[in-house]
Amino acid sequence: MPFPESLAIPDDVLEIPRVLDAAGYEVWCVGGAIRDALLSPAEAEESLRVAVDFATSATPDQVQAVFGRKRTVAVGLKYGTVGVLDRGRVLHEVTTFRRDVTTDGRHAVVAYGASLEEDLARRDFTINAIAYHPLRHDWRDPFGGAADLKLGVVRAVGDPAQRFSEDYLRILRALRFAARFGFAIDPPTWHAARAAAGGLAQLSAERVHDEWYKGLKTARSVAHLAELWREVGAAAVWLPELGPDAPRTAELDRTPRDPVLLVILLCSPPASVLQRLRAKNAEIARAEAATRAPAAPADPSPAGVRRWLAACGPAAGDLLALWRLRHDADAPWAPEVAEIRRRGDPVTRGALALDGHDLLVLGVAPGPRVGEVLDRLLDRVLDDPSLNTRERLSALVRELA
Repeated sequence: MPFPESLAIPDDVLEIPRVLDAAGYEVWCVGGAIRDALLSPAEAEESLRVAVDFATSATPDQVQAVFGRKRTVAVGLKYGTVGVLDRGRVLHEVTTFRRDVTTDGRHAVVAYGASLEEDLARRDFTINAIAYHPLRHDWRDPFGGAADLKLGVVRAVGDPAQRFSEDYLRILRALRFAARFGFAIDPPTWHAARAAAGGLAQLSAERVHDEWYKGLKTARSVAHLAELWREVGAAAVWLPELGPDAPRTAELDRTPRDPVLLVILLCSPPASVLQRLRAKNAEIARAEAATRAPAAPADPSPAGVRRWLAACGPAAGDLLALWRLRHDADAPWAPEVAEIRRRGDPVTRGALALDGHDLLVLGVAPGPRVGEVLDRLLDRVLDDPSLNTRERLSALVRELA
């Protein structure tokens, strides 16, 4: 893949390397924005506006001194990274050239004073080890990343076994890039990843969570991503609930994607996966609710669909979305759901024309009996929404009393 003569980095972003260069520091554009700009020239301008990372000879202290406290954020100082705001107030990571001193599969101790070439040599894959000088328009590609972009290959920099032993998360990153770009994984890289998969157990749940979610959001084929996780051995370590077969529908691979829905679709039981990955409590609750609720109405009549909505509660929307993901079409009862919602038919206690206080006034005994009567009223209203008036419900309460 030939390199373009230059990349159209916006002036707001370009000001960062100009300032560092004027201060006497070497600075290069690196990272995913450069890779993506080479892969998709038509989309390069947007990626270069919001996601350019820089590698520099300046230390974190020097970067902070050059740009001042108002424009810098300590996003990863122990790894040599300072966030710098461009003139459009977009944050870009500026990282000192570094080399690894020691690694344990999760963390690295780094040393500064490295050259650009040493810095690129410690990166994970060749397609991520390309550097561009934004002022001189020079390129550095010591490991053939451009050729691998053209071939559509994810290949480790140097010895793949060493790369994975330095940080086992790189195994999951290889899967994500392969699924995102539709690339093959270089055979030695793949064999090393499978051999090192047991080391994934050393990773924190938060890092695995982030990588799994990123993969679900960006994969060309969600089913292919799940297949890669199973085949490399990552699922056995972190997602044993991942089923053997994922649906392969067009709807599944459309965007935007909801990772929680996809976990519900792919894993059984899904809540245990989300708990293991330390997902948000609200996400775990969604998965539990969708698992408990009936997948479909017992009958497609309006009353049957209202009863289904009452049984599902807030999970109804997720269940309708899951049906679309599985079947590439709306659920047969989805039009009736829409009509029920348009009419405002009551399907919860809270939608009844009477509440617990009203029942006490009507002579219902305090305590559990109030809830029992509300449930009886809702049951009648689900069959006949026209009963949901104060007068008619009051009459029913007197009958029940």
